[in-house]
Amino acid sequence: MNSVSERIHWADVVASSVKGDTPHRVATGITPSGPIHIGNMREVLTGDLVYKAMVERGLSAELLYIADDFDPLRKVYPFLPESYAEWVGKPISDIPCPCGEHRSYADHFLTPFLSALSELDISPRVYLSSELYRSGAYTKEIATAIGHTGEIRHILERVSGRTLPPDWAPFYPVCSVCGKLSAARILEHDAARSTVRYHCACGNEGTADYSRGEGKLVWRVDWPMRWAHFGITVEPFGKDHATAGGSYDTGKEIARRVFRCEPPYPVIYEWISLKGKGAMHSSKGVAVTITEMLEIVPPDVLRYLIVRARPERTIDFDPGMGLITLIDEYDRVSHEAAGREYELSRIASIPTRIPFRHMVTVVQIAHDDRGLFSCLSRSGYDVSNAPNILRQAERVRVWLRKYAPDTVKFSVKEKLPPHLKDLSEDDTRALSSYLEFLKALPAWSAEAIHNGVYEVAPRCGTDAKRLFEIIYLAFLGQVRGPRLGWFLEALGKEFVLGRLSEAVSPCVL
Repeated sequence: MNSVSERIHWADVVASSVKGDTPHRVATGITPSGPIHIGNMREVLTGDLVYKAMVERGLSAELLYIADDFDPLRKVYPFLPESYAEWVGKPISDIPCPCGEHRSYADHFLTPFLSALSELDISPRVYLSSELYRSGAYTKEIATAIGHTGEIRHILERVSGRTLPPDWAPFYPVCSVCGKLSAARILEHDAARSTVRYHCACGNEGTADYSRGEGKLVWRVDWPMRWAHFGITVEPFGKDHATAGGSYDTGKEIARRVFRCEPPYPVIYEWISLKGKGAMHSSKGVAVTITEMLEIVPPDVLRYLIVRARPERTIDFDPGMGLITLIDEYDRVSHEAAGREYELSRIASIPTRIPFRHMVTVVQIAHDDRGLFSCLSRSGYDVSNAPNILRQAERVRVWLRKYAPDTVKFSVKEKLPPHLKDLSEDDTRALSSYLEFLKALPAWSAEAIHNGVYEVAPRCGTDAKRLFEIIYLAFLGQVRGPRLGWFLEALGKEFVLGRLSEAVSPCVL
C-alpha cells in the first residue's frame, strides 16, 4: 500500500491530528432504546475509519463501543405497546424484551446491531454501561463526581446557561421502591461505603450503593467520566452535542477540572436523512435499521456511504433508485481497486459481486435458482460460488419488494403480448430487420445486442427510441424496461430469436 500521506482522506486528517504516543482509544456508543438505524451507524463507522487510519499510521489504538443500556426508558415509543408505560423511567437493561427472545429490552435492539457491525468489518471492544456500573468499575469516578457536586453545578450553569435546582446532584439513584432512575434528592453521601441516602419523588427514602450499580451519573457528567476512566483520546459524536454550551463544552471543563484528564479529539458528524422524510429517529418511526439495509446492500457499499462523505456533511439516503446509483458508483470504484475511499470501504472477505443493476434484471427473468444461474452464465459470469450468488439475489429480491420504484419492475410475458398485433407496417419491418441483425451476430454479447438498435433503426427509417419500445413490447408488454442489451443477453439467444420471430411472423407470412 502506498503512503497514507499520498492519498489524504478525512479519516487520515483526523488520525494525523491526534497528539501523543500514548495508547489511543476511540470511543463510540449509543443508547439502544429503539431500532438502531443507519443514522446511528454513522457514529460507529466514523470511529472505525479513524481507528483504522490511526493504526495504519503506526499508532497504538483501540476501538471501543459503549452501549448505554443503563439509561432509563424515556417514554412509550410508537413501536411499543401501552403496557410498557409501567417501565418508563427504569433502566432499559432491566426491562423485558419486546419479542421475548432476548435478555432485556436493550439486548433486543443491541444484538442485531452488534451482528451487523461484524458484517461491516467493525470489531470494537464492546462494553455495556449496566455491567460497568454494577461491577463497580466506576466507583472511584462516581465518588469524585458527587464530592465535586458544587463545582460541577457551577460549570453546567456557567457554560450551558441553565439554572439548576439548589438540591441538584450529578448522581441519579435507582429507587428501591419504584425502581426508577430519577433526580432524587441526595440527603447524604458516605464515600467510605460508596453510598448515598436519597429521597425519591415517589416518597421513598432509601440508600443506594453506587459500587453495586444502584444508580448512575447524569449524562453530562457520565460522558467526561468515561473519558477519564478509559483514557479516551478520540470520539465521534453528533452535532447536537457540539452546540455552544452543549454536552461537549461542559464535558471538556468537567474532564479537566474534576476528573483531571484531557477531553478527546472531537469528530463531529451530521445526520443521515431519509430522502423525503428528514433526519432518522427511531422514536418517530423515520428510520431504516442497519439490519434492514444489510438485507439489500452489500456491507462494503454501506461502508462506502459513510467513507465518501466528510463527517460534517449531511447524507441524504435514498433506498430506492438512489441506492442503485450508490452501488453503481461503488462498483466503478471497486473495479479500479485503487484510491483511499476504496481501501477504507472494502471488506476482504466479500467475493466479487455481480453488478446490482444486472442482478435486478436477472432475478426478474429467472423463475427459480436454476434459471438464475443459467441467466448469469449466459452473461459470462462465474457462478461457481453459489452461496454468494444466492445471497446477492436475495438482497435484490428484498429491494424489489420493499424499496424499488415501479419503473424498474417488470415481468417477462409467457406469451407474445397482444399489443404486437397492432404494430404498423413500418414497426414490423424495423423489428424484422433487428431480428435478422441478431441472427447474424457472431457472438451473443450485451453490448452488440444493445448497439444493434442504433445500427438497424436508421436503415429502416425508424427512430431508435421507437425500435426500443417495440422490442420491450414483445417481451414485457410495456414500452420500457431494463437496459436492453444486458436484458436480452440474460434471456438467451434461443428465447429472444423465438419471441421476435413470433412477433414478426404475420408480416413474414
